[in-house]
Amino acid sequence: MITPLKIGLFGIGLDAYWPQFAGLKERLEAYVGRVAEKLGREGVEVVNVGLVDNPDRAYAAGRELRQADVDVIFLHVTTYALSSTVLPVVLRAKVPVIILNLQPTAAIDYAAFNRMGDRTKMTGEWLAHCSACPVPEIANVFKRAGVTFHQITGTLEDDPQCWREVDAWVEAARVSAAMYGNRLGLMGHYYGGMLDIYSDTTLQCTTFGTHIELLEVDELSALRREVQAAEIITKLAEFHATFDVQADCPVEDLAEAARTSVALDRLVAEYRLGSMAYFYKGTGVAENEATIASIILGTSLLTARGIPVAGEYEVKNVQAMKIMDLFGVGGSFTEYYAMDFKDNVVLMGHDGPGHIAIAQGKTKVRPLDVFHGKVGRGVSVEMAVKHGPVTLLSVIETEEGKLALLYAEAESVAGPIMEIGNTNSRYRFSCGAREFVTRWNQHGPAHHCAVGIGHIGDRLDRLGALLGLAAIRVV
Repeated sequence: MITPLKIGLFGIGLDAYWPQFAGLKERLEAYVGRVAEKLGREGVEVVNVGLVDNPDRAYAAGRELRQADVDVIFLHVTTYALSSTVLPVVLRAKVPVIILNLQPTAAIDYAAFNRMGDRTKMTGEWLAHCSACPVPEIANVFKRAGVTFHQITGTLEDDPQCWREVDAWVEAARVSAAMYGNRLGLMGHYYGGMLDIYSDTTLQCTTFGTHIELLEVDELSALRREVQAAEIITKLAEFHATFDVQADCPVEDLAEAARTSVALDRLVAEYRLGSMAYFYKGTGVAENEATIASIILGTSLLTARGIPVAGEYEVKNVQAMKIMDLFGVGGSFTEYYAMDFKDNVVLMGHDGPGHIAIAQGKTKVRPLDVFHGKVGRGVSVEMAVKHGPVTLLSVIETEEGKLALLYAEAESVAGPIMEIGNTNSRYRFSCGAREFVTRWNQHGPAHHCAVGIGHIGDRLDRLGALLGLAAIRVV
């Protein structure tokens, strides 16, 4: 279960102004309230501690936000305020800060302003518009204090560009918060010899806040033994409703896949998994071989319902798949398949589970007499990703021993694909197929990545900023 994102919000002002300028405080408080309304959405809890206007209130607000366990703070700069009324709040809360430098309107009505006549009232009106004034002071102090912050400049109303940027930060913060505590199941072992996919799992935990459960294939095999005939019939009906099951699929292979799918559902529920990676040879133990050979349909169903599953024990890539899924754009397991220099596209796909929720049309189920490079035979899925804009994401480990986000935006285009019972698509890149492959590879990614629908590079940039990771765009 994903917990709501908690956004801390506070506005700032200067208490010396209130007795000088009637109504100013109430006006600024209304601005903060309006920001709270606009930040609110499904899956988000806004903790609004109001207008902070002196150091005592700053220390108290910092404690309130820390007690509320907020994931990120939005600081609404409403007028000039002393940096001493800002720093204690964010130091106590110890989370990333987004500075909202939002003027109430696009410009002061100078003619109406100058007709006011009363210079005290005029000054009060000016102070209601001078949000930009203290931002350099705040930025200076945050820099010197080592506080991570980001800025958004615009207007409170009628500024779509500004609020799209706010939305991108909220979405990135929501994904960052959801990754924290995600329960990742790792079943089996790495595919032997794929040195690029071996990963420091402790680094995954410390970077994303992931909880890892190490699972045994034997446990899944044991759960398969307990599956009843009626459950297999129900799951087969789900297969036929969800997939385009080809007529040449053997009934016994579909039944085995249904049995494993039911067992997988139980395993996921028991460990409360939010994602999973697996690989197991299964040689020497016939029951385990049958379990792994019949896993693809069940793992594809899990992936489609927000529990992404990566084959080949690809830990880094299942993290990328989960990120994409949390952004609501899918996240299907993929790798280079071939290059089409005539059409200037890169063919990419993978065997094993696919994200059927982002498929172009209904995903086909085909029988395979051999799973290339793996043990066994059975049924598999064949799909292409929806035609239109897509984003590729890879979680990479750098030579410095850190993680980074590597991404590229492209188009999924129509055209012939290989009908080999695998996921595969045709992707066109603005820099061309030849140049994309060169530029992507120079960053040293693993040979897998995750693909999702839509262009979400702006959100990935912000996710990287919140997590302290480099976000590298390949263009």
